[in-house]
Amino acid sequence: MKFISLARFIRLIFILTLISSLTGCLHWIRAFQTYLQLTEFDQHFTINDNNTFEVYFNDPILYSNDFLLLSKLEPTNKLIIKNGEKWRYTFRKVDAQKKLFKPELSFFFELDFNQQQRVSTWIFSPLFLEIAPAKFLEASLRSLAGATIDKEKKQLKANSHVKINAELPKKSNVIKQLGKPIEIKDEGEMEVYYYHFLLNTPKIEKGYEKRALSEVKLTFDKKTKELTRMAGRFAGLKISIKYRRYQMKNEK
Repeated sequence: MKFISLARFIRLIFILTLISSLTGCLHWIRAFQTYLQLTEFDQHFTINDNNTFEVYFNDPILYSNDFLLLSKLEPTNKLIIKNGEKWRYTFRKVDAQKKLFKPELSFFFELDFNQQQRVSTWIFSPLFLEIAPAKFLEASLRSLAGATIDKEKKQLKANSHVKINAELPKKSNVIKQLGKPIEIKDEGEMEVYYYHFLLNTPKIEKGYEKRALSEVKLTFDKKTKELTRMAGRFAGLKISIKYRRYQMKNEK
């Protein structure tokens, strides 16, 4: 098995549409249609986790305009590629005053759109996989099939029936890649590291400026020194992965 819990991940897709402010029937219909595809995951999606993490939409439904209307944020850049476009959203590490760290540290998401302007591929950069390993991302994505839809909160609550044989990320490795956090909170047996990343975007719709700043919360077990949860909001999309719920070794 290869992956998610972008969980998620098409949680990213969904929470692109469900967690963001829904602004029209057609957007909801396309989001719901994509959600239905998750019940037959291997028919509608293909995963490639070689260095980057790539999700291929075998039967694309969502349009590029859906992402703009729901996120209210333009991508960092757009490139014309063979048979379509590639959008990149680059998030750069900043301090509490939103000043860039030097040397610069960043991660990205990429969206490929076909000639019909429908999303065909979603790509995560290697740095993002340090806090959301590919196997857990895929497990999270697959767990969205049959997820509970919270209409009031406009989000999906994934089931945890998907189990994988994978080790949790080690704190030392994560900190080595991300560097010093802006804050550390003590929560009993756990400690939470806070990081801020600012989306490099040429345009933000008025009133949605706060969406450009991503606060990433990493929860580490003090005893095992393992990353147990990652939570954050990226360009208006909420992502939260509780890693232990997907571990096979936790089953009784």
